[in-house]
Amino acid sequence: MHVGATVLCAHGGTATPTVPNPRVLVGGQPTVLMSAVYAIAGCPFNVSGSPVPCVTGQWVVAATRVTSNGQPLLLMDSQAVCAPNGTPLMPVNAQTRVIGS
Repeated sequence: MHVGATVLCAHGGTATPTVPNPRVLVGGQPTVLMSAVYAIAGCPFNVSGSPVPCVTGQWVVAATRVTSNGQPLLLMDSQAVCAPNGTPLMPVNAQTRVIGS
């Protein structure tokens, strides 16, 4: 995935990568490595009337054969866990096909 991909928490908050990977570009945009933490804004989740929004997301499953700087790149089927709730991040829109050279 690239930094312009649309990624949401399970409650609809917008997630953005905190550290882009400028070594590999997709559609002219930097990609994102599995190690990059995502910051989440606008999560409306609450428990019994008290806000408990998703704050960050960390990827736990990423590419197995596509790496940059020795680290896996994120794909549309990568999996992440949000803190503090443990719910997933969901990539909903990204470039789906890449040709390398």
